[in-house]
Amino acid sequence: MTFEKKSIFGLAVEILNQADVDQKVNLTHQVKEFWFAGKLTLETGPVPPGRPGRPKKPELLLPKNMPRRRNAKARAARIAMLHAIAHIELNAIDLAWDLIARFGVSMPRSFIDDWVKVADDEARHFILLNKRLEEFQSSYGDLPAHDGLWQSAENTAHDFLARLAIVPLVLEARGLDVTPALIKKFMAANDQQSVSALQIIYSEEIEHVRSGQRWFTYICNQQGLNPEKTYQKYVKKYFAGGLISPFNIEARYQAGLTESFYMPLINGQK
Repeated sequence: MTFEKKSIFGLAVEILNQADVDQKVNLTHQVKEFWFAGKLTLETGPVPPGRPGRPKKPELLLPKNMPRRRNAKARAARIAMLHAIAHIELNAIDLAWDLIARFGVSMPRSFIDDWVKVADDEARHFILLNKRLEEFQSSYGDLPAHDGLWQSAENTAHDFLARLAIVPLVLEARGLDVTPALIKKFMAANDQQSVSALQIIYSEEIEHVRSGQRWFTYICNQQGLNPEKTYQKYVKKYFAGGLISPFNIEARYQAGLTESFYMPLINGQK
């Protein structure tokens, strides 16, 4: 299949609309290659969908209705955790393409470079996890999943700064907080294959948060806004329940997300 002379924005919407997971992943890899080869245009594309295409399975539940995962040493619990992370990665593919399709037209080319790479990384992460599930005689779609990530996307679809504040700088940053403990659980179960996959994902997610921080700060500077205060305003408005400590301060710092951004949002601080 060739995409030469097609618009990156139109292809982003095509990927968003793709319901078949394998096709979504493969198209992501192909579009990334064409984009960085300079073969795609910047012509305006169609309006992105409110919700991306999804397969019939998994069943999507409210976060509060998700079964609880227990001891990672148990095979079923490890499968459930890997499935949950695979679902996050699938959503992350679409979140990156939605950023491009919904907000990228007015942004520098380097913005599109960053999020095409993020989409490609997330697609590769999904493959890693689904391969591991298959090694457990399971696959993506076998278990229910929650729809919280895309609900956050819907809530911020009208506001570029809100989207960057909530998705990369709250939700993906939270992944930096919890993944090291998750890796330790899989290590305790002597599951080195899963550990290796999670370590790859963890290291690359730091750069994804950095991309969110870079462009959040860029837009704030363009609009004459204080990035820290603006971030705190959006988190209070769009992230119910507030931030949860403890934080992976070192990884967040590597991603450019310093304590002055998020610490005022905990412990009842205003």
